Amino acid sequence: MGRNINLNVFKDFVKSNNFGGILLFLCVILSLVVANSPMAKGLQDILDTVIGFENEAVHLNYSVSMWINDGLMAVFFLLVGLEIKREIVEGELSSPKKAIMPILCAIGGALVPAAIFFALNSGAETAAGWAIPMATDIAFALAVISLLDKRVPVSLKIFLAALAIVDDLIAILVIAFFYSSGIELGYIGYAAAFMAILILMNRFSIKNPYLYLIPGVFVWYFIHHSGIHATIAGVMVAMTLPTNDTSVESPLERLEHALVKPVNFLIIPIFAFANTNITLQSEMLHGLTSPLGLGIFFGLLVGKPVGIFVTSWICNRLGMGTLPEGSSWTHIIGVGLLAGIGFTMSIFISILSFNNPLFVSEAKLSVLLTSVVAGTAGYLLLKSNSKKSR
Repeated sequence: MGRNINLNVFKDFVKSNNFGGILLFLCVILSLVVANSPMAKGLQDILDTVIGFENEAVHLNYSVSMWINDGLMAVFFLLVGLEIKREIVEGELSSPKKAIMPILCAIGGALVPAAIFFALNSGAETAAGWAIPMATDIAFALAVISLLDKRVPVSLKIFLAALAIVDDLIAILVIAFFYSSGIELGYIGYAAAFMAILILMNRFSIKNPYLYLIPGVFVWYFIHHSGIHATIAGVMVAMTLPTNDTSVESPLERLEHALVKPVNFLIIPIFAFANTNITLQSEMLHGLTSPLGLGIFFGLLVGKPVGIFVTSWICNRLGMGTLPEGSSWTHIIGVGLLAGIGFTMSIFISILSFNNPLFVSEAKLSVLLTSVVAGTAGYLLLKSNSKKSR
């Protein structure tokens, strides 16, 4: 007998991602226009402006760009963490039978692109960027597949959402273990103390989700100073929010509902605008055909669909999972191509991967162009397949 779960949050999540994807695209275009105009220096000066507060006890004096990448993106990761936990409790990851296919496909779709990138960049200065093509941008991917409306099965959209969420979890773990440095155990201890408070709040069934944000700010501060990337704090806090598998809206779902629109309509567009202000140079065009550019291109455009398709085929053959209801193998290839839209998380990992500004810009440009190609190819393949089916 099926559970009467709350689907409203998932519907709001998908709807917001649809419009958020369009807004994200517009912000990318605007950022590129500004970066290649006389306004470029003014924008960079704003991003380099240091704001905040600092004394002997508190150190919060950072540039605007760092506040965006370490502060606002922590809120984005909080939302991602809430989505992951909700899916585990009541969604597509709530039972082994439902979860095995998207989980394994996400792993396959992350390992193959990383292997392709590393094979092309092994021994080079750019080898540190191996994780760039591992990630999928949920907002863009869901926005593209939603343009197809009823031409693809609803189950395929849910499969893509679940796969992308697991993909984000993999990226989060990669950032935590491979892109953090200089670990300070004292700060980790302080963060652990506030995490203990959050866990106790959960145990005592405190229902107001906003009360969890107060200790959460302290977790973010201490994680930020510990050497682990600050955005991980968002996921840690999310895991302490109480939830359920019924139609009654839980504290987790209340907070997720409150964050979906601000994150998709404000935080991610700001991140995109601030981080795709790429002033095009001749060196970057060369970078598109360098091991760095080719690693990202083939990782996202080839590695993603191959990894997802092969993993799903193996699962199907071994009886470990089945294709989403009403879908075909062509649908799986199309989803694999849409998963090659790396944008937000891939750009974020690019920033963490390199100290050389040219490498960062080349990686951003490669991610941007490859994501456009992957999204277009996935859309056209799924649309063509729907016509053949009819």
